[in-house]
Amino acid sequence: MIYGIFFLVSLCASLIGSVCGIGGGIIIKPTLDAFRIMSAASISFLSGCTVLAMSMVSVYKITKNGDVKIQKRTGTPLAIGAAVGGVIGSQLFHRITDYAANPDMVGHVQSCIMVVMMVMILLYTLFSMKLRSFHVANRMCCILLGMLLGMLSAFLGIGGGPLNLAVLSVCFSMDIRQAAANSLYIILFSQSASLLVTVLGGNVPDFHLLSLVVMVAAGVLGAHMGRKLNGYLTGRQVRYLYLCVCIAILGLSIYNVSAI
Repeated sequence: MIYGIFFLVSLCASLIGSVCGIGGGIIIKPTLDAFRIMSAASISFLSGCTVLAMSMVSVYKITKNGDVKIQKRTGTPLAIGAAVGGVIGSQLFHRITDYAANPDMVGHVQSCIMVVMMVMILLYTLFSMKLRSFHVANRMCCILLGMLLGMLSAFLGIGGGPLNLAVLSVCFSMDIRQAAANSLYIILFSQSASLLVTVLGGNVPDFHLLSLVVMVAAGVLGAHMGRKLNGYLTGRQVRYLYLCVCIAILGLSIYNVSAI
């Protein structure tokens, strides 16, 4: 039963994440938190592994098909910054976990940050047509923005999520499809760095190996399905799906905060 939950949540999250460029961890983390089936550290690690598998497959397919271009001139500095930020966020998470008197409080802090972040992202998405966007070209600015994205995604265990899309839209004037592709590229770097630091630092939490296998397999399958589905959807439909996901994530995050 529990592995069925892991598989379905990871599959749906990875499919949607591949289409919208939100990684999948933004769905996996609050959903599994709501089930209260393992610690925040274990969920964050498994979610990160699933997101990494999904982003690897998605970026490979985007590069191979060439239907959407990854803007490497700005995307690569963002990704490098995200990798550095992923290390910082991962270290911060482990420090707080080690010193927290109650491990459940770490999950509570994550949920509170998620609520604030999702409210801001949802408001921006709803009114984005009326707001000004920019064309940031300075590489140092790109690296710093990437660091912020990587740090938050690693600390929250979400892989990047809607925050990437909002930043790519407002700072680089990307449409939803371009932002989704470049978001997955950034997520690949940030998650790789975060998980590498976690493993090398000996901070891998306790979990059943089958949980990891099931979730990663679902991540790979979801990425394949998501990229195929993406070819049939219009930009407007992708944006609508993204909005629905944001609202659902906000609801889950509010529930997680109130339930602790």
